Amino acid sequence: MSKPVILHLGDPVKWNHELYETLGQRFEIVRNEEVNRDSFVQALKTQKYGQFVAMYRPFWNTGTEMGDWDKNLIELLPPSVKIYASAGAGYDWVDTKCLAKQGIIYCNSAVACTEAVADAAIWLMLSTFRNFSWSSLAARSLDADQFTDAHRNIAVTAHNPNGHSLGIIGLGNIGLRVAEKATLAFGMKILYHDVMRKPSIVESSVNAVFYERLDDMLEVADCVILATPFAGSKVLNGENISKIKHGSRFVNIARGKLVDDDALVNALESGQLSSAGLDVHHDEPHVNPRFARMRNVSMLSHTAGAAVESHVGFERLGMENILSFFESGKALTPVNAQLIP
Repeated sequence: MSKPVILHLGDPVKWNHELYETLGQRFEIVRNEEVNRDSFVQALKTQKYGQFVAMYRPFWNTGTEMGDWDKNLIELLPPSVKIYASAGAGYDWVDTKCLAKQGIIYCNSAVACTEAVADAAIWLMLSTFRNFSWSSLAARSLDADQFTDAHRNIAVTAHNPNGHSLGIIGLGNIGLRVAEKATLAFGMKILYHDVMRKPSIVESSVNAVFYERLDDMLEVADCVILATPFAGSKVLNGENISKIKHGSRFVNIARGKLVDDDALVNALESGQLSSAGLDVHHDEPHVNPRFARMRNVSMLSHTAGAAVESHVGFERLGMENILSFFESGKALTPVNAQLIP
């Protein structure tokens, strides 16, 4: 009897070879050979890969040659497909609702990069409190006047985060780890807003205070960190950005499209926000030039989760999701299971 088929998207595994061998003992693993969307679409239409039951994408930087997974692409998948396990935390490039309509579970790997993203969030948060971006830019300018200006004047607006309040939008795995680091290292007071209140055991672990209304939290938080998945609409727009506590700080480690760029720029220029730290951007790989000109904005190139440990975990978790699903009927990190008919 032939083994069920897994369609492997992107580069070969680099770290978890023994687990990949175990996967290969239970499934026939077929590598995608197509180099663009058109050829991949044609391969699906002609059933080049047969009635495969799962898709596995071990590395977030490859396996994207077919472009976004939208309705047009998803509807070409054979009815045999039951699970898509991918590297990475975000999934704004895949229509998880459409996958669910076809009975396909989508699994991300956010838990594998939790530590890396939380570390980056803390770094960005520190930068917003201590004006590290201003200091760094002045040093890199090789201009003695800029260096002297930063050296003499940064302390006037820089603060230690200790004792300040940190408002987290989305207290999931990453948001909670940020809260743990912020409380243990800096004694910060944790506030949070989420679509559902967390169990008391979670709240008590970081002494978190829940805010049912986002605006209420924005009005009192000394720093706001956005750590929620993109669900198709903005979380911070002109109206609620205007509610943010005057002089507060903002950090985005989620998705750039969750925030109204113009409103954020205006808040920074007006002084309503004293500073910002951005790992993600609205139109990646393009960065808003208005942010780039601001010395009170620290920016990264969407690298918060970029650590070797993250990628080792991405590989492993994807395979574990597939094995768990076909052994027990349950995946480990599904994001759309509640939508399956």
